Amino acid sequence: MSTENQVRQILQDIEQVMRDLKLWHATPPEDAAFDSVEPFSVDTMSSEQWLQWVLIPRMYSLLGTDAALPTRFAITPYFEVAMPDAVLLLAELQRLDDLLNIED
Repeated sequence: MSTENQVRQILQDIEQVMRDLKLWHATPPEDAAFDSVEPFSVDTMSSEQWLQWVLIPRMYSLLGTDAALPTRFAITPYFEVAMPDAVLLLAELQRLDDLLNIED
């Protein structure tokens, strides 16, 4: 399976786990929340909002335009602090990190 297809599958798995854990939101945050300059938009969004409304759409956008995927990728450490009890979600995020964190 290509890296792109693996990323798609992991993104779908992340969404499913978020739905199962009732972390998937029906409506996006206010527009101003997207103006954050902080990592993970910590000043304007919850961690699960950032996953749903920033990371996942950006990754799908990269896939949809055949753009290069990130090769230094490590979001799990942040989520281990932000959501330490979301074990299944952390496992899926680690899969994405492992796939995309390619050392030079």
